Amino acid sequence: MIKNLWRRYGINPFDAFLKNAKKAQHRRFLICWNRGLGDIPLGLYALVHRIRMFIPDAKVTFATRDDLADAFKMLDGVSTLIDPDWKRGVPFDLKNTLNKSSFSLSDFDVVLEHPDPTRWLMWQLGKLIPKLSWRLEWDVLHKNFDFHPTKPKIGVHVQTETNYAYEKNWPITSWKEFFQRAVGEKNAEIILFGFTPKPVIEGDGIVDLRGKTSLLEMLSIIKNRCRYLLVPDSGVLSITYYLDASFPIDIVSLWSDPRQGVLKQRVASPNPFLRHTPLIARDRDLRNVNVASVMHSLFSEDVC
Repeated sequence: MIKNLWRRYGINPFDAFLKNAKKAQHRRFLICWNRGLGDIPLGLYALVHRIRMFIPDAKVTFATRDDLADAFKMLDGVSTLIDPDWKRGVPFDLKNTLNKSSFSLSDFDVVLEHPDPTRWLMWQLGKLIPKLSWRLEWDVLHKNFDFHPTKPKIGVHVQTETNYAYEKNWPITSWKEFFQRAVGEKNAEIILFGFTPKPVIEGDGIVDLRGKTSLLEMLSIIKNRCRYLLVPDSGVLSITYYLDASFPIDIVSLWSDPRQGVLKQRVASPNPFLRHTPLIARDRDLRNVNVASVMHSLFSEDVC
């Protein structure tokens, strides 16, 4: 408890670091990021914001892997160095990454190889609204895919596709029951998002786009075609929730631990037409979230 209180109310080590960087007239920042997609709005947005509070003319570059490149395009005023050899959870060789792009460590005043947004940025909780910029040119990307012209669309991220100390995913049996009811009772079209088409999910009214879209294509589909989004606590939820664009979307999210993600952030979406209903599992067990409650929450206004 004392450690948590010190982290919240004690001297912020990152602020102290930035004060020294300002005195030294350091402006060129290199930040390495090989962790999750959702951390970009939940942590890195505030990290850049804090740097520029102390050093307004700071030049911020992120070194990252290629599957995160599109997400960094939505952070205003930053540059990226993309290394296709980086893999999540695998140590990287920063000097080798820089050499590939004809850079060296001496090209930067500050190098943050292992940033700690969770520890450094507790001040943002309940205060700072992350905003991911959306470019109008990305709106057309949804046209690369064919959907039913009139059926209401439900975007779905079936699994977080990462490993955590607790189970963040709704059981596949619950998903299949939901799909049957949403298609049968609401005449909906289900659009599956994710990296890989596993587990196999088939059936009438299901369009499986797992592994078939870029991040920007997925967001264009959600923004322009989906009326609903059903997701666990995942990067898809965080990115969509903090997209700085106005479009109607009803989101139902599934939670084992409400002390994480957008619930931990405790701020509204920058999208005024976004409606979010979190369903928190009893006893931190998502098997306790039944399909009936999801149906009721998702279609409470019965827009279909």
